[in-house]
Amino acid sequence: MIRFLADENFNGRILRGLQRERPDADIVRVQDTVMSQAPDPQVLEWAAQQGRILLTHDLETMVGFAHERIAMGLSMPGVIAVHDTVSIGQVIEDLLNVLGASEMSDWENLVTFLPF
Repeated sequence: MIRFLADENFNGRILRGLQRERPDADIVRVQDTVMSQAPDPQVLEWAAQQGRILLTHDLETMVGFAHERIAMGLSMPGVIAVHDTVSIGQVIEDLLNVLGASEMSDWENLVTFLPF
């Protein structure tokens, strides 16, 4: 089962729409955890410990830190970086496809950008 961790900057309207379409989706928001306001590398470490793919709109720093983790050989369940110019409906549709057509192992050590 796909498990998401939504970064603090991730659009709440997307999360609500995703959960409306898939009430069983396993999504945790960073601000609802002990990682609230933690630096990006710590959020990525926590996501790895919890086995969660990170959803973020931070295309610069978070993506850079994710690539650093991969280069250092550290565990990372994956990062899905979403351009904030993409429509909410398109992002929800793409994430529904992720939930319905993939496994956690498909995203391991990958940084992927939406739209695909």
